[in-house]
Amino acid sequence: MSLFDLATVAYLGGDDGARALQDAAAHRLTDATLVSDIASLRTRFGDRAAALVETTLLRRRASAKFADPSGWLFTDDALQQATAEPVAAHRARRLAGAAVHDATCSVGSELAALRKHASLVLGSDIDPVRLAMARRNVADVDLCRADALHPITRDAVVLLDPGRRAGGRRRFDPHAYTPALDVLLELYRDRDSVVKCSPGIDFTWLERSGFRGEIEVTSLGGGVREACLWSHGLAAPGVSRRATLLDGPEEITDAEPDDCAVAAPGRWILEPDGAVIRAGLVRHYAARYGLWQLDPDIAYLSGDQLPSGVRGFEVLDRVAYSERRLRQALSAHDAGALEILVRGVNVDPDALRARLRLRGSTPIAVVIVRLGSGAASRATAFVCRPSR
Repeated sequence: MSLFDLATVAYLGGDDGARALQDAAAHRLTDATLVSDIASLRTRFGDRAAALVETTLLRRRASAKFADPSGWLFTDDALQQATAEPVAAHRARRLAGAAVHDATCSVGSELAALRKHASLVLGSDIDPVRLAMARRNVADVDLCRADALHPITRDAVVLLDPGRRAGGRRRFDPHAYTPALDVLLELYRDRDSVVKCSPGIDFTWLERSGFRGEIEVTSLGGGVREACLWSHGLAAPGVSRRATLLDGPEEITDAEPDDCAVAAPGRWILEPDGAVIRAGLVRHYAARYGLWQLDPDIAYLSGDQLPSGVRGFEVLDRVAYSERRLRQALSAHDAGALEILVRGVNVDPDALRARLRLRGSTPIAVVIVRLGSGAASRATAFVCRPSR
């Protein structure tokens, strides 16, 4: 049974609930203190203590996604799927000046960004509890209860974020989204729409489903956060794939040149941001910065200069990979702390690091990669100095 119902949301969003939440926030609520903290809160707030504790813990977790979640209400599943504030802000900027209907608004994370940029914003959701939370979180946005499978607007851009979790676990099959992704794509085929989905979405599946717009893959904080499907009318001309790096900021699209060579490593080896790799834009990235590939099937790139702000690995040595040869090369470079990166080779970095038993003092990185194809392929280890 959920901790949250409409009565609980009304309490948490009122003055009494706000004061109770301040009291709960003053408790540590760590593994060591949780039992005693709950007991203390139950003495004062009775059966409401569980919701107070859960809300406090969710707000603390939400600080990874929101600059200030102190006044927000969440359910666990809603927070897990909520869009990180910088990602939502980026999407809202792309929709600046448009009328937007967030038809799966949940607790309102997208609405909070949209209201700053869109000309008109409407939020709706089928879940009455999440909708009640949204009314507290984004009180200045018009909201109504509605099913995304039964459109209630006509001319607005429709924003959709189908559920991809059940019982706290991710769903990767687009047919298992709630609502199913293929159903949404068909239903809104003739509308300007923006659909948030898993970054691991199968691009081939999307093509088979008839999607002909732009797939944007976004990264933040060094990790890929999401893929976003922009319908044809909202896509940039000639763009079907885009990588957006919010830490940059930087964008790469498949409208850019992708002519890059395959050659032996130069001074530096680097791995593009995960959004670039996931969007299939490694060659486009390489062409932009004058880099080349070590192998046509491997994401590692090389060059004589690093792009500004990008972490890379300066090549010091190269050996045909075996543990014996690698240990000798690392010893020659006085290797101590060791970072291991692997592509195309069945190597467990943690297990390998333990077996090498290095005793040096120099921080070193090893890039182990399979170069070539078929019988001619060879595993190669590059001993490198990290740029930072």
